[in-house]
Amino acid sequence: MTPSTTPAIELIGIDKRFGPVHANKDVTLTIRQGSIHGIIGENGAGKSTLMSILFGFYQADKGEIRVKGQPLKIRSSSDAIAHGIGMVHQHFMLVDTFTVLENVVLGAEGGALIGPALAKARETLTHLSQDYEMDVDPDAIVGELPVGLQQRVEILKALFKGAETLILDEPTGVLTPDEADHLFRILGQLRDQGKTVILITHKLREIMAITDHVTVMRRGELVATFETKKTNVEELAEAMVGRRVLLHVDKSPAKPGVVVLDVKNVTWKDKKGIARVDNVSFNVRAGEIVGIAGVSGNGQSELLDVIAGITRPASGEIIFEGKSIGQLADPRHLREEGLAHVPEDRQHRGLISSFDASESGILGWHYDESLGHGFRLDRDKVVARCTKEMAEFDVRPGNPLLKSSKFSGGNQQKIILAREIARDPDLLIVGQPTRGVEANERELGLRMAGVMREAA
Repeated sequence: MTPSTTPAIELIGIDKRFGPVHANKDVTLTIRQGSIHGIIGENGAGKSTLMSILFGFYQADKGEIRVKGQPLKIRSSSDAIAHGIGMVHQHFMLVDTFTVLENVVLGAEGGALIGPALAKARETLTHLSQDYEMDVDPDAIVGELPVGLQQRVEILKALFKGAETLILDEPTGVLTPDEADHLFRILGQLRDQGKTVILITHKLREIMAITDHVTVMRRGELVATFETKKTNVEELAEAMVGRRVLLHVDKSPAKPGVVVLDVKNVTWKDKKGIARVDNVSFNVRAGEIVGIAGVSGNGQSELLDVIAGITRPASGEIIFEGKSIGQLADPRHLREEGLAHVPEDRQHRGLISSFDASESGILGWHYDESLGHGFRLDRDKVVARCTKEMAEFDVRPGNPLLKSSKFSGGNQQKIILAREIARDPDLLIVGQPTRGVEANERELGLRMAGVMREAA
């Protein structure tokens, strides 16, 4: 299908502040109809804010939005949907206990009688699934589906509501490689049928593989737009951070020392008695970095929880620095012994969104005497510690009093990494360290890991 010459979306002079944070600075962006347009930038660059303005979650302080050439006031997500704009969020907006069909029709029931709406939706959903190769059982309970199928439900929900422009925020962050490949085929089909796709992602190679154009944002400003086939990963990374970025690490050979962690025949079972970790053994030595790889859902998360003392193994033994802790450890005990943990789910287990950054920055160490005495924390000391760690780990904005929820995902990750690394642990275990983390922040993480290894 030949795309129209009229742009699908025009954002003209968009400006947005959140208190002292200037999230978008006079951003002007044109998205062609029938194209896949990537938007990249470091965490905190303003790309998600810009798309949230387009989808009606936020209102711009200044600027204009045009959809297919028509100036519009988009005051809510309902307004956006009514004008053919859909959004698939990084954290899915689905009701786990509802079926696929119920989730798709939710908000578009069409009246008090739900039966006719569901029957019509089932027919439409069947056609959409066939047209875009997104086979999903309409009667399946969403919470029982793997994440790849849940994402398809989100896309089907947007298409069912008439989306002509589809925004996807970090769509492959939780997908397997096969699921990501299938998603790209779906996006290609959407483009071929005249739909417009806006893709927010941290993964530059995905940008190169699937997009037609890519826009780079930095510190709230639009700095460049490239035709994808005429650029490369190195140029995009440099545009994102304003300097050359280390994309490959030249590391010296490891010099392993004594065994720090020895996991012996560890088994962990869920509530149904199913072994999610089954007779696993390995060790980690001082001065080395050990990776645990596998498709999501194959026991890595449960294994990390057992090592961190969050859950207890059904059998087996864990020895940390010569002490058997498998059955007796708890997170505080292990933390005091020198084991630090960065959880996979930073928003629910790494910090508390309603706490300010300085408070999230001491979770797990709030009993430390250097921060106060007894039950009382010294607020000035807590803020001073966070200020120092923010500077060392380049957390943006560097405001220790800002609510944790106000930071981008990558900057939330850096707050947690700073908290765990600043205490100079003997062993650091990290779940999904680069999920939602930009190229510059991955470079920082790689360097920190290298420093820890060399210091061991």
